[in-house]
Amino acid sequence: MEMSRERWAETALHPVRIRILRAVAGSRLTTHDLVELLPDIPQATLYRHLALLVRTGLLDVVEQRRVRGTAERVYALPAHSATLDASALATATPEDHARYFTSFVSSLLSEFSRYLSRERIDLVADGVGYQQLVLHLTDAELAEFAAGFNALVGPLLSNEPGDGRTPRLLATVLMPADRPTPTGHDERQPGPTDGSTTTGEN
Repeated sequence: MEMSRERWAETALHPVRIRILRAVAGSRLTTHDLVELLPDIPQATLYRHLALLVRTGLLDVVEQRRVRGTAERVYALPAHSATLDASALATATPEDHARYFTSFVSSLLSEFSRYLSRERIDLVADGVGYQQLVLHLTDAELAEFAAGFNALVGPLLSNEPGDGRTPRLLATVLMPADRPTPTGHDERQPGPTDGSTTTGEN
């Protein structure tokens, strides 16, 4: 389905579609499963949103089962919503990236919603945090940062489940940021050259 880049987020962030993506995150669910999990959504509405999510690549049909002579679909979030390898990064078009990134953000939103739905949560004790930072880096400093980050996280990826370990989701996004234009300044004038912008909470 052809769609402008601006439409991907609008597609994923519809309230009903957010609930569907949240339900499917980390699972493989049939249409029947989703009907039971989301009983307040009329079935015709649910089917319509499922069809749109599949057409736009935000949801995959990973299996079809025969149930009483009828094909029942099994849905899951796309595998590329978690990680893109170097080959995929090199060959993906901007439209591909718009779809992949929207899927990635939808998956992250779903996982956080699942956490918030727990009977008891404690963001401090659970080590939960989210934050945006702007780092001013030369190309050399960026390479040094990436190498240091990989050196820190890499050894932890080999940890096996158990031994008191809790699965913890770490999601990263790194991209160039436009320099903000101060309020009241002409957009043609250069912005400030010092400081950084931080939003969000730990």
